[in-house]
Amino acid sequence: MDSSEVQKTLDASEELRITVIGRKTRREHSTPVWFVREGKTLFLLPVRGSKNQWYKNVLKSNRIKISSGKLSLDLSARPITESKKVASVVDRFRKKHGVADVKKYYSAFDAAVELTLP
Repeated sequence: MDSSEVQKTLDASEELRITVIGRKTRREHSTPVWFVREGKTLFLLPVRGSKNQWYKNVLKSNRIKISSGKLSLDLSARPITESKKVASVVDRFRKKHGVADVKKYYSAFDAAVELTLP
């Protein structure tokens, strides 16, 4: 899948399925997440911030697999913890998913994850 097809697939999706490797069990764990795409950058926001298990697993491995429809990519994950950068990601989520839904589903705003698409 070329980069334009990747972007089209993501633009047609509200959420992704992410798969991470457990930091203790070394087993794969998958969960659906919301995301925001800006160009070739994806932002993920853990619903419980740095306490989220998938986020803790990403910190250990720095790898994450994303999938949506026929799209499946193994990517390098860059945690974001600097408060201004996290706030910027939160603002992007509010614009895409709505202020009320972000308030309803997200309880902590101390961490985010950045992914670069191929």
